[in-house]
This record gives sequence, structure tokens and C-alpha cells, in this order.
Amino acid sequence: MTDAKTLLFLEDDKDLQSLVCAFLREKGFRVETARTAAEARAVLAKVPVDAAIVDGLLPGVTGADFIRELRGQQPDLPVLFASAFWKDLKSHELLTRQLKVARIIHKPYRPDELYLWVNQLFTKALPPAPAGPRALADVDLVRDELAASLVALNQEYGARLKDKVSGLEALLSAARAGDGAALEEAGVVAHKLHGTAGSYGFTEVSLAAGRLEDALRAGRDWGLVDVVFRELAATASVQVTPPARKEGPSAVLPTEGVLLVVDEDPAVLEEAQRLGRAHVVRVLSARTAGEAVVLARRQWVDGVLIHMHLGGEMGGIQAAHELRSTEGLGSLPLGFTGVSGGLEDRVAAAHAGGSLFLPRPFTATDFAAAAERMVAARRPERSRVLVVDDDPEAIAALVHALASEQIEVVGLGDAHRLMEALAEHRPDLLLLDVQMPGPSGFDLCRILRSMPAWQELPVLLITAHLGLEFRLAAFQAGADDYISKPVLKEELRARVQARLERARLSRERAERDALTGLMLRRPFIEGLRSRLSEAQRQQRPLSLCFLDVDHFKRVNDKYGHLAGDRVLTRLGRLLGARFRREDVRGRWGGEEFVVGLLGETAASAKAILSRTMAEVAEMTFDGDGGESFRVTMSAGIAESPGDGATMEALLRVADARLNRAKTNGRNRIEV
Repeated sequence: MTDAKTLLFLEDDKDLQSLVCAFLREKGFRVETARTAAEARAVLAKVPVDAAIVDGLLPGVTGADFIRELRGQQPDLPVLFASAFWKDLKSHELLTRQLKVARIIHKPYRPDELYLWVNQLFTKALPPAPAGPRALADVDLVRDELAASLVALNQEYGARLKDKVSGLEALLSAARAGDGAALEEAGVVAHKLHGTAGSYGFTEVSLAAGRLEDALRAGRDWGLVDVVFRELAATASVQVTPPARKEGPSAVLPTEGVLLVVDEDPAVLEEAQRLGRAHVVRVLSARTAGEAVVLARRQWVDGVLIHMHLGGEMGGIQAAHELRSTEGLGSLPLGFTGVSGGLEDRVAAAHAGGSLFLPRPFTATDFAAAAERMVAARRPERSRVLVVDDDPEAIAALVHALASEQIEVVGLGDAHRLMEALAEHRPDLLLLDVQMPGPSGFDLCRILRSMPAWQELPVLLITAHLGLEFRLAAFQAGADDYISKPVLKEELRARVQARLERARLSRERAERDALTGLMLRRPFIEGLRSRLSEAQRQQRPLSLCFLDVDHFKRVNDKYGHLAGDRVLTRLGRLLGARFRREDVRGRWGGEEFVVGLLGETAASAKAILSRTMAEVAEMTFDGDGGESFRVTMSAGIAESPGDGATMEALLRVADARLNRAKTNGRNRIEV
């Protein structure tokens, strides 16, 4: 960078300062650091700065108060504001309109993310990028030398994590004994961990520290604080080295399947290793539930195969619960092994979330099929981006910039074939060049917005023109965003990922019940129809189960409607956590739920639901007045093909049996 800019970096966490300063200085900026408002005033008195990065929470003063003071001397100085708070619209207006903050950056942020926003402050002062599509692919933020220094910083921070957590534990002990200063300091330490650990790549540590910070702010509920602190301590002790950045090869999803086998028998573990080598599956071994959790948190695992009787009576079920209750592993595919494989074991396995059951000793064919099934379930669905541009080099550059383990990119050089390509590839996002032979990007965008099937498809336009007339034309044509040529790779990735994530959340909101988190009726019916077709192709049974909360109106009348909502929320979470990935669960309406169990007969479905309903009966709920109460559920089950070969027939039979369960006294299942 010519005419290097000078930045004031006001941040009281020295670890974050070290990381960010190393990155920004390598990128050509001069960085003056300060950890307090007084130090920042001293810097400003001696050194002219071109921009400032201000943390939201400083010793003795807020970042907003410091910026308000700064505006008295330097009203036009560009300022970036970084904080884990200040996310509401009112605060955003205060910062951006009244204090003229250029951008609010939410912690934890990555150094390259901060660099992007700093860079935008000085875009006019930067040398122009090379013209043409080749300018896209060759701008790498992290060079080898800088990457090595950042890795060293990350490792150093990771090595100090345990000491930081130990110091926090001492502060919490003193706070519990009544030391108010220690309580305040503990909140500060948790806040710093929340912001800084994420910037260093320790995402789980950052999330746990944020929950501890919330618990300390909520009041002196030491039971809750202890639970959250233990979670933080466990996370910090397991994740000794930070996860690799996305640029590094180790961050790429393994091409071979990774299967974790949990068994105390060395012979079984050795056989699993042999079978894994024969079928291109990497097998990790663990002899206890604790070892399994540590391994699954340290690296990518596609699925876990657990001995049903690990360490004794049904110990594998407990191990499965420990794995599934660990943050980030809630959807981990599970399979069980056992000698007998009787109905009781299979029911327990299904209830614990097991997708399959392998009799022992398992054959090579069974092992390979189990591994393939779990790998297919675990690998995330990739988003698909369709690029339309008449320049093959431009398409190649865009593919190079965007293609990753999360995003598949398809190029199309002929705009006349857009409709065919949309039908064939069903993209999640469309990138359109504006100037092409034949229909322009504007024309194509208008055509799409006139078709109901593609009205919600995110569309980004790419152009060399960014005048006011173009911007108006882009939005009037129905585009969601635009980006200028030459395209900066990092900006393109950020815009595409933001649009993809927003589209995903929009679909989820449209398909999920906000109260229970379960599918709404329409998407549930679509999912059930798909499972029923699969069951018929494979000649397997499928059970449809209607569940209803007994006397729910009485709950609302006696304990309050908010208490009723709490009942539905907890039941939704329970149903979402139980059963298997291939089972579909939904809220049918009111207090009625519906579950489709692929591969289960009415008898086995009844046994599975009995365990779930017993779990519900043991739950204690709080009324709006503070009183405690419990609820029960009734259920009706229909089985395909015996009770009908169509979804409509199964729904009708299951509903009739649910009504019979209510008539016969409730808190029962009718099959």
C-alpha cells in the first residue's frame, strides 16, 4: 500500500491487539495501540491518525462515550466500532447517525474481516486493481509468511487458555463469597474471552464464554453459573489448538468417510480398523464415552458406531446421550452394535437417535453400508451458485473464487439457455453479468421475477458501471445486490455467503414453527410423502403417529397461556432431540404433534413413543403464578402398508386412533 495509513486501535484486550496488529501491519497499515481512553488521547495528541477502531467496552468508559468525546476534536475521522453488544436498531442509529460511525463490527470478528472494512475506508486512496476478470482470483489476504505468524499467535493464545480459565475460576469463587469487585472482574474476563477467543479461531470457547457472560449479567444464580463455567472449562481443555482457517487444506472436509467406533473390546476395534482400510473409511477408536466426546470435538466425524452395552447395562445409550448433548454434535449420526439385536435393544437404540443397528460380529458388507449411510447423512448439503457470463475467463475466475466444500459453482456461457439451466441445476443463488450478447442481465432478472418459481431466488448483478442510473435500474429489475468489476474475491465471497445464509434462514422460517422448532404442516406432509415413497420402494414399514397434550385447555385456563407455550416449546425440543435423522416430526396444529417413523412397525413405534411419553410425564412445568404442574400425552399410530398405502389414509387412521385414546382415558397409545 502506498502512502500507508495510520490507524488508532483502541482495545483493552492485549491478545486481540496482538493478533489484529500483526495482520494489519503486514497489510501495510501503521497501527497505534491504546488500551484505555487516556492512552488513546495521548496517541491522538502526538500522532495524526487516518482512522480509528474503537472497542465498545473499555475500562471506565464505553466506546460510544469515547467516540462522542472524539467528535469534539475530529468530527470527520472515520471510525469502526467493534462490540459484542449494540445490535439493536436504536443503538445502531445512535452510533451511525449521531456519532457518525462508519461501520459496526460485531465480535468475535476475524482479522481478515476487519481488514476488509478498514480497506473500504480508504478505497479511493488504494492503487487501482488490474482491469478485467483476471483481477478476481489472485488477491490472497493471507500470504505464507503472515499465515505462519498468525498460526504462532493462535498456538500461543491456545496454550494460555487453561490459565485464563483457572484465573476466571478463582474470580468466581471470590465472587460467590461476596466479593463484588471479583464478580465485576469475572464479567470483564468472560467478555474478553467471548470476543477474543472467536477472533483467534476458538469458536466453541467464545460461545461458552458468551453464555457465561450472560449468566453473570442475569444475576447471582450460582447454579447456572457453575453449569456454564464447567462447559467453558471443558471446551477450553479440549480445544488446545485452534481450528484451521478455511484457507488451509486441513479445513477441507475429508474426502474419505470418518467413522468413530466406541467399544471396550480391542478385537472389535482392530476389526473395525481393518474393515475401514478395506472400504476407504478412516476409523477412530474410543473405549469410553469420554474419549468419544473428546475425539468428536477435536476433529470431523461423519458418524459414531457405539456398543449398546458399553461398560455394562445399556452404557452405550448413555454414551449416545453424552455425544448428542455436546454442542455442535446434536445431529451427529449414530449407530449401535450388539450381540442380540432384540426388540428391546432396537427400541432403545431408536429412541436414543440411532439410525441403524449392526449385529455383532458385523460383516464387511454391513460395516461398509453403515459407514456409507452415516457419511451421506453427515455431509452438509452444498449450496449451488449459477454464474451466467459470456466470457469464459470471467466464469473461470468466479468459479475459482467461490467454489469450496460449502459451495458448488456451475458456469453458463449462453444466456439463452438460462431457463434450462435453472430447471436442471436448481441453484440457490444466481450471478448475472449485465452486459452480454442477447438478453442483458437486467432482462433476465425481469423475466425471473415474473415467474413464481424463481421470484425468491437471490440474484446478484456484476457490472463495470456503478452510476446512479445503473443502481436504480438494477433494483427496478429485481436484483438483490450488485458488485462492480474488477471483482474483489473477498467481497464477492462475503456478499454471496450473506445472501445464501439469508435465503436459508428464510426457508427455515417458512418451514419451521417458531414456538416448537418443528416442521409446519405443509413441509411435514412433503417430508412424509417422501419417506412413504422410500418405504414403498424398499418394501419397509412406516408408522405415522399423532400425539396430543391431554387437557391442554385446562393447562391454559389454570396456569396461563404463557405456561401453555412453555409446555409446547419443551415438547417440541424433546421431539426434535429424540428419534433419528430420517424420522420426520412436525406440529400439526394447536397442541397436536405428528411423527413419521421410517422402517418401524406399529408395535415398535408404540414402544418408542412409550419411552418418549414417559419422559414427558416426568417433566415439571412452571405456571405463570410460579406453581408447578405436569402433563401427559395421548397418541394414535397407523402403519403402512397395513393401515393404508397413501398418506391421506394413514393420517385418517392415526387421527381416529388418537381420538380413541382420548375417549379411553387419555395418557395412552392406540394402535
